[in-house]
Amino acid sequence: MNVPLLVTAAFFLTLASSAWLFGYRYYVRPARIRARLGDPVIASQGLHEPAKPLSQRLSEMLQKIGKIVPLKRNSAVVRQQLIMAGYRTENAPQLFLGMQTASLAVFFFGSMLIPIGSDGNPALRMILLIGGAGIGWRIPSFMLKKKVAARQERLRLSLPDTLDLIIIAVEAGLGLDQAINYVAQELRGGQYHDLGEEFQLIGMEMRAGLRRADALRGFAERTGEEEIQKLVSMMVQNDKFGTSMGEAMRSHSQFLRIQRKLQADERASKVGVKLVFPIFFFILPSMMLVAAGPGILQIFKYLFPMMRQIH
Repeated sequence: MNVPLLVTAAFFLTLASSAWLFGYRYYVRPARIRARLGDPVIASQGLHEPAKPLSQRLSEMLQKIGKIVPLKRNSAVVRQQLIMAGYRTENAPQLFLGMQTASLAVFFFGSMLIPIGSDGNPALRMILLIGGAGIGWRIPSFMLKKKVAARQERLRLSLPDTLDLIIIAVEAGLGLDQAINYVAQELRGGQYHDLGEEFQLIGMEMRAGLRRADALRGFAERTGEEEIQKLVSMMVQNDKFGTSMGEAMRSHSQFLRIQRKLQADERASKVGVKLVFPIFFFILPSMMLVAAGPGILQIFKYLFPMMRQIH
């Protein structure tokens, strides 16, 4: 009989049984009891409140910093950019201003740690501090512009397929308002969720009593996308003069697809020119090393000793 094997098996069974009993007693059984009782009718207050996650606490701290710092003159521009990026909450400008302030402080104090030599030139140190503070202040704005451009790109790419859905809904007998609400429901949570959220806002504004033309113009202002502005202008004109909305949207959808194809062809034609520099600086030296390397080694091995013998 293999005694070490039996001892190991007994130790494993004891450890597994202990872990199972501990988990059942302190996790599984209380979870079953809570599931039977359901959610509390009155939320508990005081000492038993769950701890807030780190991201939420950091966000609240940045908002407090943003409220302390006075707003800039172009705060309306910042709010518009935040809306174009998809951040529509009331405290988004304060959070963004707090992020700018925190980034400025990090880069300002980080620039103090950069060594500038033993002489410690004060002018160079001042330039580093001012440059670090400026870079830290501009980084959140740069990231916000990148997010705005990325969201506008997603909206532009999702526009033709969304117009096809609206055309199908309109030709099936729905009005334009009902078609917009239907498409917003279909696009919710999918690949085109950004455009679905915008259409949902249009439907909510129209249900609140806003005119269709004003709701569409607000949609164009919130996104800032040129193609959406063209689409809104076309829809407002068709609604004003009573022309066929389905035919106009079908023509615009085909135009968008043709324009996307032309842009893809243009980018493909630029690939050859853009590859010149990577080929010249990265691929060509490697090819030269592989092709001429053995010959150069032979020259160093045989030719240079022969030349030294001649002299």
